[in-house]
Amino acid sequence: MNLTKKDIQQLKDHGLTIEKVYRQLESFSNGIPFVDIVTAASVGNGIEVIVPENQQKLIDFYEDRKDKKDIVKFIPASGAATRMFKFLFEFLESYDPEKETLNAFLKNGDYKDLSAFVNSIKDFAFLSAVRKKIRNKYPDFKHGTKGLRAHLFVKTMLEESGLNYSNMPKGLIPFHKYNKYATTAFEEHLYETAFYASVNDNVYLHFTFSEKHVPFFKEEFESVKNRVSKKTKTEFHISYSFQKKGTDTIAVKTNNTLFRDVDNNLVFRPSGHGALLENLNEVDADIIFVKNIDNVAAEEYVEEIAYYKKVLAGKLLWIQEKAFLYLKEVLKEGVSQDKVNEIKSFLWNELNIKESPSDPKLIGEILDRPIRVCGVVKNTGAPGGGPFWVKNKNEEISLQIVEMTQIDSNDSRLDAMISEATHFNPVDIVCGVRNYKGEKYDLAKYLDPNAGIISEKSQDGKSLKALELPGLWNGAMAGWNTAFVEVPLETFNPVKTVIDLLNKEHRPNA
Repeated sequence: MNLTKKDIQQLKDHGLTIEKVYRQLESFSNGIPFVDIVTAASVGNGIEVIVPENQQKLIDFYEDRKDKKDIVKFIPASGAATRMFKFLFEFLESYDPEKETLNAFLKNGDYKDLSAFVNSIKDFAFLSAVRKKIRNKYPDFKHGTKGLRAHLFVKTMLEESGLNYSNMPKGLIPFHKYNKYATTAFEEHLYETAFYASVNDNVYLHFTFSEKHVPFFKEEFESVKNRVSKKTKTEFHISYSFQKKGTDTIAVKTNNTLFRDVDNNLVFRPSGHGALLENLNEVDADIIFVKNIDNVAAEEYVEEIAYYKKVLAGKLLWIQEKAFLYLKEVLKEGVSQDKVNEIKSFLWNELNIKESPSDPKLIGEILDRPIRVCGVVKNTGAPGGGPFWVKNKNEEISLQIVEMTQIDSNDSRLDAMISEATHFNPVDIVCGVRNYKGEKYDLAKYLDPNAGIISEKSQDGKSLKALELPGLWNGAMAGWNTAFVEVPLETFNPVKTVIDLLNKEHRPNA
């Protein structure tokens, strides 16, 4: 790698070091190994189903302790809503209302989602906002054909001269329509969090935004905080951070040499949600709930969602208290063999650590780690990762969340294993990031640097390779102590496309 003075200055301005770029280039050259999967986790084999009686005990355990805890909800919210409207962009490009009726167009292709959208426009929460904008832009809108009205509606929604939804973050798109107002995913997160993370009528949330979107989120918070505070009798405290430029990765050509733009500058790319480990690492709290921005439901479903959040948090605190107690035991001189055996049983049954050492000092090192309790739902065939037993380079087997991109799709041995996987990762995680002394762990020490992803992209019409850092809930948490708990599918309500907003969980009183 030959770097010019200009290159070195560019690295410095970007917050990157030459050493870090060298390591990234080594990853491109050597490749990132696929995950060595042993088997899928299942109920009784890494996934726990908690019976209702014990669920209530864990909720009580959490409720008895939470008012003395620092609690934060961490919500990745940086993504633009572009993919949410993908089929509508295709509609704008391929349909000409002056040449063809809408009905004829819909009959000539596979437009299931488009048909559902057109036939259900009145059910979307953004209807009134789009209509208001249309009245200003297209006074003769009502007199147009059905095709022209649908085309103008979508155009007004998405394009910059309209509401510009395609460039807005998903968290600010109106999701739910109530009698007198509509709510965004951002507002629903505030409302939901008050039901399980309120301490002395105060709630703390941390969002990761794109810097350019901060003014819009601030404006949204000012417009909704009185309404949601009045409904929940809670005061909300919002903090936010950005994906740091220093987490970007260098882009390379297909031959693994440096990719440069038309002005001969180095090209850097955002490194995926794994970059948010640095943001999470700056959140200092006893309990951190992690949940994606688009996974919310209408208000009538919140109590059930909160119920299972409290189950997971109670499980976390129960495991944590036991781990801290045992850690203090093994730090003492002369811990008995019976106690060592008891602790090894705890590691086996609660944290799925099947092969733990007998040396008390080494057992202490295992106990002294960040802890996460992950809710998992039954597999519905949705794309994404799930819980698997994985073998690392040291032949150690552990329970991990694995993304499909980490699995060798050419290995036929894995096909049946993946197809038979019973559970899915909905990103419903409760984290304990402080040690038994109350000091925060440095989370960067517990990631697996080999768990990144190399993907193919393009820029200026040329192919390039991009490197994503170990994902936030897979490789970045590989060294955490982990427990998987089954939660109902009803707690998982993501909005991947705009059509998902027609599901009953997103339609109040539907």
